[in-house]
Order: sequence, then structure tokens, then C-alpha cells
Amino acid sequence: MTEAELRAAVQRELPGVRADLERLVRIPGIAFEGFDHTHVERSAEAVAELLRGCGLDVEIVRAGGQPAVIGRRAAPAGAPTVMLYAHHDVQPVGDRALWQSDPFEPVERDGRLYGRGAADDKAGIMAHIAALRAFGDRLPVGVVLFIEGEEEYGSESLERLLAAHRDTIASDVIVVADSTNWDIGVPGLTTSLRGLVNLFVEVRTLEQAVHSGMFGGPVPDALTTLVRLLATLHDDAGDVAVDGLTQGVGATVDYPEERFRAEAGVLEGVQLIGTGRITDRIWTKPALAVLGIDAPATGEAPNALVPTAKAKLSVRLAPGDDPTKAYAALREHLHRHAPWGAQVEVSFEHDGAPCVIDSSGPMFDAARSAFRAAWDGTDAVDIGLGGSIPFIATLREMFPQAAILVTGVEDPHARAHGPNESLHLGEFARVCLAEALLLAKVAEVGRG
Repeated sequence: MTEAELRAAVQRELPGVRADLERLVRIPGIAFEGFDHTHVERSAEAVAELLRGCGLDVEIVRAGGQPAVIGRRAAPAGAPTVMLYAHHDVQPVGDRALWQSDPFEPVERDGRLYGRGAADDKAGIMAHIAALRAFGDRLPVGVVLFIEGEEEYGSESLERLLAAHRDTIASDVIVVADSTNWDIGVPGLTTSLRGLVNLFVEVRTLEQAVHSGMFGGPVPDALTTLVRLLATLHDDAGDVAVDGLTQGVGATVDYPEERFRAEAGVLEGVQLIGTGRITDRIWTKPALAVLGIDAPATGEAPNALVPTAKAKLSVRLAPGDDPTKAYAALREHLHRHAPWGAQVEVSFEHDGAPCVIDSSGPMFDAARSAFRAAWDGTDAVDIGLGGSIPFIATLREMFPQAAILVTGVEDPHARAHGPNESLHLGEFARVCLAEALLLAKVAEVGRG
């Protein structure tokens, strides 16, 4: 198909693609513990139905975790095979009062489609579907669609799935549609990703809660102790102060502070933390956040010294770091800085390796050409990703000859993982066109 034919085909398919995206958004497929996982099953079945509609051989698979969907269509003679990855599970919605509309009822406002998963990553699924529908029976490459069902929960069973179905999913090119673009109107190609270590730290100072008046003063309560311990994790400038974590340098891309503050929603007067370029701080330096604390709620707290307190920490690792080494460094730091001799217990939740992708070669040239055409002459920016997609490192080990293209369906205003997540519909149309053009260009490279 010519570029003009593909443009017309994608445009023709977009209304149906959007309708199917909205149907997916209505399914609250959350893989976290404590949620109804029948919705994840429903989500997998819905994705399988979409893939069958594109003429793929489809199976729903699992390896002790949540269901993933694999669809396959063999390559024409002499053509390469492309794996198209996305995930159908979503993050919990958090406080629903912070949402302007029902998170599982998609609503369009000002050219954006709002709903949990509308951007991350059900739009990734539908970008793949849009490209397949645009080609119809004239698909120039083989495809394997791998749609995961527990990415947001840490991909606990993913490596087992990949190993079990290695022969089925083996591909020459891998397209991971789970990142972001540089800006509205400017595509991005992700070439580095931070890693991740999530852990818990629990502090104990007393056998049980005791009267704060009778014992307060000489006896340290666990919550105050925990707060002091957490404060040791950053220096006065806000840089992570844990010895042994890798520090990198950022790309040459400039990220103006005003734009960054606006896109992050930083309140007026609040200072940014850390040192160096903003791209250093979000792409190639470690970052550490306290995600939650277990302690008495303020409305229920008695006048008693808290005996135990627990926090969940999330550490983003710079490219080049090792999650096992980083966890050991964090554990050692927390034990060494325990205030007032408090008992400290550190426990591991999950991790993921960072990676740097060599973005040279004909398949990356094909991707850049496709992006340039879809964005009407605007070149893609090579970007880092502050977030983590740990299985990319696994794919590199399993398929070292495959070109891995990490593409974006989101934009800086998508608010993935937060309230009022949304998808820019105009940019989504470009993403769908870019993927169709990419498949055509990959086929050209394969024939050449």
C-alpha cells in the first residue's frame, strides 16, 4: 500500500478504533491484590476478540499470574516478523473524588479522551489494532501481538510467559507501545529507561502503644522515628543520598523548567529538588519517593505513642545500575541510619532492570521516517524515560538480534497513573498512522 492509501485507510478506521478503545476503558482490569480479577479476565477476552477480528490466531495464556493475550499472523514469504507489545491492565484509580468524571466511563473534553487506561496502555493496544485494520488482508509483515495483563502490578509472571512461548513470539523487530512522545506535535523514540526497586521499611520502638503523656519525652514513637529515617534518604538539595547507586548524565535535550513544572502540576512556590539538568534528574539519575505509610489515621489516632510504623519506598534506578546491588545499598543505608537504636526491617517487593537501547540501524531509521511522515515533517526526539518497563531488558537478552522500538501513545499531559488520565485524540491518530507506516517501512527494509 502507498503512503496515501495508508493515510486514507487509517482515517477510515479511526471511528471504530475509538469506539473499541472506549469499550476497553469501561473494563476495570486492575491486577493489584484486593481487586476483582474477573475484570482482568474480561479485559483479556475483549482483547482476544479484537485480535481475532484482525485475522490472527489467538490464545489467552498465563504462567501463574494474570492472563496475557498472544495473537499471531505468519509473515509473507521473505518478510520480517514484528512483535507488537502493549498491556491491557490498568492502575488503581485512587481517590475517585479527584476525578472530574467516572474513571471507567470514557468522556471527551477539549479533544482528549478521559478515563483510566485511555492512554496507559489501552491506546497502545488500539494503535496496534488500527494499523492491522488499515492493512486488512494486505499486511506486508508477519505480526505477533503480545498483550500483557499485569504490567502495572510488576509483570511478576512475564518472564515465565516469554520463556514458555519463546518460539511463538520470536520476532525481527519489537515495538513496545507503552511510552510517551516528547510533546504534542513532536514524536519521541525512547532510547533509555530507568530501572525500579520497590521495598518496605518497618520501624519498631515499643512492644505496644503507650500513653503519650506518661511516657512521651524519653520514649521515641515509631512514626517520628520513621520520619527521621526517611529524611536521611535525600541530601539538603534533594538529591538521593544513598551510597552505591549509579549516577548518570542526561541527554542533550532541553526541558525548560516552566514547561516541566506545568506538566507535572507543581504548585506555585514549591521548589524542584535535586541538582543538574532536568533531563538528568528524570532520565539518568536515581529518584526516590515514599509511596505510602502505614500508621494510625489522624481521625482515629489516640493520644498514644505509636509502636510500629511502615513505609513503602520506590526507587528509580539510573541506566547502568543493577537492581540487586541497588536493593542491597538501600537496605544497608536504612539499617545504618536507624535513629535512636530503633529496630528496622527492610523487605523487598519487586524490581526491574534499567536499560539503554542502541537506536542505530535500518529499523530505527524506518521508525524515524514513519514518525516524520505521520507528524508532517517533524523529526522524532530521542528521549529517556523516567519510568520503567523492566521486561525490555529481558527481551534484549532473549532476542539479541531484534531491533526494539519503544514508542509513545501518551503525551506530557496524559497524567498516566494519576487522576484524570487522558489521551490526546489528535496525537493518537498520528500514532496509529505512524505504526501503519512503520510496518510498511519495516517490510521495505526486510525486502532490501
